[in-house]
Amino acid sequence: MRNSNLSRGSGLAGRRATAGFAAAFVGLAGALGGGLGNPVFAADAATLSGIILGVGADETQRIVTWYSSADTSQSIQLTPTARVKDGEFPADASSIAAIGGANVAASGGFNRHATITGLAEHTAYSYRVGAAGNWSPTYSFKTQDFEGDYDFLFYGDPQIGASGNLANDQAGWADTMKVSLAANPDAELLVSGGDQVETAGNEAQWSAFLAPDQLRQYPWAATIGNHDVGSKAYEQHMFTPNTDYSGRYYANGNPASNTSGGDYWFIYKDTLFIDLNSNSYATSQGGGGDEAHLQYVTETIRQHGAKAKWTVLVYHHAIYSPAAHAKDGDAKVRRNDFPTAFSTLGVDLVLQGHDHAYSRSYSIKNGVKENPDEQPNAAEVFPGPGGVIYVTSNSASGSKYYDITKPDASGTNGPDPLKPENYWYNSVQSQEKVRSYTKVKVRNDELVVETVRSQAKGDAPVGSLVDSVTVRPYHGDNQQIQVNVPTAAPGEFGWTIDGYNGLVDLGTAREVDTTYFAASGQINPILVTDTRRSLAPWSISAGVGDFVDGDKSFSGAYLGWAPKVITAGAGAVAGPVAPSAYTAGGDGLSVSRGLASAAQGHERGSAKVGADLDLRIPGEVDKGSYRTTLTITALSS
Repeated sequence: MRNSNLSRGSGLAGRRATAGFAAAFVGLAGALGGGLGNPVFAADAATLSGIILGVGADETQRIVTWYSSADTSQSIQLTPTARVKDGEFPADASSIAAIGGANVAASGGFNRHATITGLAEHTAYSYRVGAAGNWSPTYSFKTQDFEGDYDFLFYGDPQIGASGNLANDQAGWADTMKVSLAANPDAELLVSGGDQVETAGNEAQWSAFLAPDQLRQYPWAATIGNHDVGSKAYEQHMFTPNTDYSGRYYANGNPASNTSGGDYWFIYKDTLFIDLNSNSYATSQGGGGDEAHLQYVTETIRQHGAKAKWTVLVYHHAIYSPAAHAKDGDAKVRRNDFPTAFSTLGVDLVLQGHDHAYSRSYSIKNGVKENPDEQPNAAEVFPGPGGVIYVTSNSASGSKYYDITKPDASGTNGPDPLKPENYWYNSVQSQEKVRSYTKVKVRNDELVVETVRSQAKGDAPVGSLVDSVTVRPYHGDNQQIQVNVPTAAPGEFGWTIDGYNGLVDLGTAREVDTTYFAASGQINPILVTDTRRSLAPWSISAGVGDFVDGDKSFSGAYLGWAPKVITAGAGAVAGPVAPSAYTAGGDGLSVSRGLASAAQGHERGSAKVGADLDLRIPGEVDKGSYRTTLTITALSS
């Protein structure tokens, strides 16, 4: 035997590269919607209807609810929109099993819902519901940045059917949805003021409310109104996150009755939203009343408020509004029960419906105007500690409007000294009898609340403002400092041959004691780089096949090595020595051996690793020029 040669081979990139030095590491990627559940398929076709996209517990979730004509196993199928080809979902699209039950007899059929989790930011998703062979049409939504500024839209009382003309109400509602989202395509939430329909159990009205496709493209944060509460249809159509369905949050105290109820909360970016069933306000009805709601708000803020910069409450029955309901007895009860607690808890904004007229309150603290000098219609407000802004929305569908009523001498509904035609608590009151919606811009240090016409009023076009105010929060006696940290680059793990990747030539083997041949050398050094924030463990290993020269060969087991760290970094630790099979028995490098590795939590950076080679060949091997390929495998989590 004259010489033996070790050369570089070619290979493919992959999680475990097994075809030579050219192999490269590709990090593990989390599957879309990981842990969302396995596909569940229906045995029989079902008619699917009433599909609505709802909010989830945070920005990484959505809840989809729908009706089914048959009691079959169903699911949501979900995939990034970019992977839908010619209308077909990929074979590995995520499947989320749905749950639900039979609807109340008046509604008929069955309801289903499923929660999508694990969404990624800045991604368009497509989804459909049903089962194999019986899918609904495909709908899409997109996620945006999971931190920082965002806008949401608030809609008052569509109350479809209230005018007596279902088609007109549906058309007005659909137009407001179209106008508002054409003007604000990047709005991230749609928030309800309650009263989706006129008659709680009327499914024709629910179908008209759910007709706009925007309700399948943007998440709807539902609110129970007094016209929604008298049936289970609200709960059947709108499953909400973190909902407490205890009897105390039902007006009659009985969740099993044919009524809807429950309080819920969710966090979206830096905002804690808390939604209350204000139909339950008096314990004489059987529920827990306002006291139960206040306990719920208090506990929710105590447990989750520190995760948010803003707290927004939503409920249907306005306590500071300008029309007929302002003087209702139940409004006066809530006006007594709620404001001091909301001030104490640090609530920033309260969104209300019910009175079918627009109003924006002064900054209210403990049930009174915080600053007597705050002027009506102020475009900028600086609430002090405990100052809360209350907004009452007008109709988003135009199905019903109430005229503004006059203040009286009762005290609770007395006049504003600065503008006597207004109630004392309202900075702005308006009844134009045109459709509108409210846009809330959530920013680092301000809330901008804009109420916008979705229907022209005289010379005021669609998109013009009814009212706009910038609310600047109070930061206490000290100074707060904020910095936005952008999403860090995910970093990479990989390896390359350091320098020129030439043939590793072990030269001519020398004969030892007339019994075997020996040759030695070093592999080309490998530069390992790990810049990932996860500091996950990694390892690099390698092995060889047989040494071959034409039709002659000998086993790669006769090649051994001693790994080493040439330049420290990235937590690199050299692998154990693997001796040649000629002297130690075993498999040598004919099986993959560890070259270097790092443990979880290692520092980021680079390392240079290598190995000293020890080749010992039995003397009976035929003369030749033999080559093999060292195949390198990189692994990480």
